[in-house]
Formats: sequence, structure tokens, C-alpha cells
Amino acid sequence: MTTTPVRPPSPADALLARLDLLRYRVRRAVAAHAEGDPQPLDDPFRGLYVSDDLAPHLLRTVPTPLPPDEAEQRAAQELDAAERTGTVTPLRDLALSPLETDLLLVALAPDLDPRYERCYGYLNDDVTLRRATVGLALHLCGLRPSDPRGRAVLDPAGALRTRGLLEVRDAERPYLTRSLHVPDRVTDHLLGLGDPPPPPDPSHRLARRVVPAVGWDDLVLPERPRALLRDLARRVRYRERVLGDWAMRPGGGRGRGVSALFSGPSGTGKTLAAEVVAADLGLELRIVDLSAVVDKYIGETEKRLELLFSGADPDRTLLLFDEADGVFGKRSRPVDAHDRYANTTTAYLLQRLESFDGLTVLTTNVHDHIDSAFLRRLDLVVPFGLPAAEQRRALWDRCLGHALPRSPELDLELLADAFDLPGGAIRCCALTAAYRAAETGRPVGTGDLLDAVRDEYGKLGRYFDESVLPPG
Repeated sequence: MTTTPVRPPSPADALLARLDLLRYRVRRAVAAHAEGDPQPLDDPFRGLYVSDDLAPHLLRTVPTPLPPDEAEQRAAQELDAAERTGTVTPLRDLALSPLETDLLLVALAPDLDPRYERCYGYLNDDVTLRRATVGLALHLCGLRPSDPRGRAVLDPAGALRTRGLLEVRDAERPYLTRSLHVPDRVTDHLLGLGDPPPPPDPSHRLARRVVPAVGWDDLVLPERPRALLRDLARRVRYRERVLGDWAMRPGGGRGRGVSALFSGPSGTGKTLAAEVVAADLGLELRIVDLSAVVDKYIGETEKRLELLFSGADPDRTLLLFDEADGVFGKRSRPVDAHDRYANTTTAYLLQRLESFDGLTVLTTNVHDHIDSAFLRRLDLVVPFGLPAAEQRRALWDRCLGHALPRSPELDLELLADAFDLPGGAIRCCALTAAYRAAETGRPVGTGDLLDAVRDEYGKLGRYFDESVLPPG
């Protein structure tokens, strides 16, 4: 590399100069990858399958970091010197370490130059992975996949993620194939188009924020659970009068918070009910991401839970622990260090739940899996059961809505009487039928919904009894 960088005249030029160095690094990575690649480069299905020749090659190949290049290092040093003598650029103003800066640039590149998408797809051996993955980013930064330095920089507690500069998505994928994304507001700032990105709430990565957009009329429930939900809202709305003015606050260090457990099978409306309560009280709903909270390392789960509770405004937030068995499960007799740690985490949660001054809702599909100590400390337990035929009829009508064209022969009574589906499954069936109606351009009929129910039964692994259908 012979080009000597000059002093960048603008933030955008400074950023593009950095990408010029990255482009050289990606070219070297592509060349190294292609040298020992047995799969033809002109294969139109490349990255979509693993050939007989490619499989043994993958097992023989040991992942190695991209080696350093002297010309690239000299060019980087010259660019550093040019930036130091000029105006401080937004990138340098972030005060990141060299490795943090490199990883940020690798993730940013496809947003500024579409050629990186195809190169990254090639290097990832998967045309659907057109952004930098964790593994590819570590490789381009000269690190092995197992290098603790790279993993520390990309950790949720690292500067890149706590400051909202970088997102690691696709949590369901293996770690090395998760994709890296730079938020648009960060890109705009680095180009000199916007203000510095504000430091986000550090708890943002632990919970998904939902602005409630439903009401009591959207809930189809029997009278008993509906009355308990009204009681839950009542406890939050009048707690200052009862606990403060009337001095009925319990002892033992408990705060003024309210907590409840929503218990019942999947798809019976537990999450929707939490959103309805939040809307009624004018609260923001935060649905806790338990995969981001629970950590195998001792003490980390407690740290993240503390971050979650301390970051939630108790007067404006409903914290929802969906499928809470993972953090509020029963304690066991300690057999080893892992069991003792799990019990310590449960004890911490008991204390933290009691001291939280806001509204906390836990949901579970299996009531018996919740630790009895939690149950004793809850204000309410709301049971959610499978809907009866009358409620299923209302759910079908509600899920189909008012705008979707309906055939005159549509028989919701048949659907409600014949199929004991919960509300979540009914919603899926209604959507399936709606998409088919959108394609055919005709109103939704009973047959469309029966086909959707048949598909839903197959998805759930249930037997679809054809004998309940009318003849013909």
C-alpha cells in the first residue's frame, strides 16, 4: 500500500480514509480465503450448501487470524498522525481503544459501501450473512475466535455496547455467526451529520420496551382473572393512599411496589394482559430478555438484575419477566457449587423484588416451577386458562378484526366449538387466512380458516380430527 494519507478535511473524509485501510485488509482476507477454497467462485449457489469437496476442507482448515501487514500499519500510523494535528474527528472523540475502533469500523463498513456486503457474505461462507459476524470481525482484527480480548470488547458490559455504539444481534445463532450492527444515529454522528450519540440507559439491552397500544376491550377472559387484573391496577393506582396516608406499609424492608404472577398455558393472553394493565396505568412496558440476564458466571446474573431494577423508573415502568421460571425457579438442596450459586441468585431476587417500588409481573406456563418463597411475597396470582367455546368465538371475531373482508358463509360457531385453541393460536390462524385472502383477492371463508387451523395443529404436533368438520 503506497498511498500516504493526508489530513482529512472533514469528518466524512476521515471516516472514509479509515475505511480505505479496512478495504485493503478485506482484500487480503478474500485472497487468502480464495487460495485454498475448493468451491468454484462462479457457483450460483455458493454459500447456500456445503459440497462434498468443501466439507472435508472445512474440517482440515484451522481458523487463524488475519496476519498483520507492514504497509497497512505504516498507512494507519500516518493517518493517526494526520488526525492528531487536525481537528478532532467524531471517531477519535469517542475515545475508544484501537481494537474497539477497528471492530466498530468493520461493523460499519456495509452501511457506507455496499461492496462490503458481498465480500462479507463470501468470507462468511453464507450469502445470507451480508454483515460482519462476530467471527469475521475478530478475524479481520487479527484475533482468534477464542481470544478473550475480542470477546471482552464485544461483551454486553463493554464500552461499545453499553454506550449504544454497536449491537450484537441474532442471539439465537451460535456466538461467532451473530451479526454486528451500528445504529444509524451513530453512523450519522461519525459522518459529522448529527450530535454525539447520547449514552443510552444501560439497562436497555436487558429488556425490550413496548409502548402499550391495547385496552381492556382487547382482553377476552373469564370474569375471575379479569377482576384480578382490575385489582392489580387498583393496587398501583391507590398505593400512595393505602401505604402512605393510611400507613399500611408492611415491615421487613419492603418497598411500595406491587407484584403479580400470571400463570397459565402458552397463548392464553398473559403478555397481552400485562400490556393492558400498563396501558390502563399509563406505564411503559419493559419485557425482560432473560437470555441477556441469566449468565453462567458467578455474580453476573445479580449484576444484570441490579442494572435492570435500578434502571427502571418505578413510577413509569411495568417490568415483565416473561416465562420467569428461569430466574424465579424453585431452590434445591445444594449438591455442588453450582447449586449453591443458583440458590444465592434466587435469594437475591427475593430481596430485590421486595425492595423495588414499581410494578413487577411474572409469567409462567408451569405454576409449580415457581419458588414458593416468591409466591408468598406476591400480591396477586392471576390464573389464565384455556378459553371456553364462548370465549373462543369472541377471540375469532376479535382476531379477524373489522377491516378484513369476510365471506357471508363464515361460521365462527363451528370454529369455536370444534377446536380448543388458545388465543395466541387463534391469532396465528387468522393471520394465515388473511395472507391467503390477500393473495387471492377474495373474502375469508370458513374453508380458509379450517385450512389455517389444520396447519396450526400440525405446527403444535396435535391431531386434527377431520370428523368434526361438516360433510362436503
